[in-house]
Amino acid sequence: MEPAVRSAIQHAINENPVVLYMKGTRQQPQCGFSARVVEILDGMLPDYLTVDVLADPSLREGIKEFSSWPTIPQLYVRGEFVGGSDIVAALHESGELAEKFGELARASTPSITLSEAARAELLAAIESTDECIRLDVTPSFEHDLCVGVPDPRDVVLDVQGLRVSLPPGSARRADGIRIDYVTTPDGPAFKITNPNEPARVKRITPAGLRARLDHGDDVLLVDVRTPGERAIAHIEGSRLLDAVLRDEIASLPRDRAIVCLCHSGVRSRQAAGELVEMGFRDVCNLEGGIDAWSRDVDPDVPRY
Repeated sequence: MEPAVRSAIQHAINENPVVLYMKGTRQQPQCGFSARVVEILDGMLPDYLTVDVLADPSLREGIKEFSSWPTIPQLYVRGEFVGGSDIVAALHESGELAEKFGELARASTPSITLSEAARAELLAAIESTDECIRLDVTPSFEHDLCVGVPDPRDVVLDVQGLRVSLPPGSARRADGIRIDYVTTPDGPAFKITNPNEPARVKRITPAGLRARLDHGDDVLLVDVRTPGERAIAHIEGSRLLDAVLRDEIASLPRDRAIVCLCHSGVRSRQAAGELVEMGFRDVCNLEGGIDAWSRDVDPDVPRY
């Protein structure tokens, strides 16, 4: 193992009470085993460090040598190697994991708000005293709202006179949620607004972009194609993502509205994701790229 890799691992576990070496991030695990451990930890801890081994091949192999453990994820608590997914799950089931965390683990009581319309609909859906409203918020912040019987391990709350249960891992992710009952083009539906949900790449159609531009919205159009492609066709006002623009973007406020575009929308989706990872909160990908723009909005822009 390279000395720099060993030093980085040692520093991380020395400076952080709980460290999880995993595939992906806490918000977006990239394997089922990592997601399983994140689900457990999220239900027990307000905060912990995750390290994405997929971002550095030398770290991915180095942590295996460091711990003498062949698989990922790997959990460290107060500098001690605990184990992988199966061991963490077994310790959680037996209660030993909570003992290891000690004062680091604190009960989470999320705050949830219901609109009057949502409260009325949810109350009407409950048919027996054993039932309650069950809310699940997955690590990727997908929301599931249903009527059911609480699991013994659930966190059970009284929300405006309505009994609501949440899996332990969902409790922290649910804090601050508001549930509304709204009218949509497809009929009435529940709308869940979660302030904890991380920023995501938004989709924008060519017509939607045209409308924003016509409205005078201050949008930075970032063209991620090659200079040769741009010479064939471009959208007026867009800028090629070169070294100069990259430096400018790095210094922009993170609420700057940005739309990424390429030929068909694939390369730009990846670029938009990188901007979100940098902290930008209003990032859109032009669906179908400049080809769709030429087809649906401006036929004067050449297709290729």
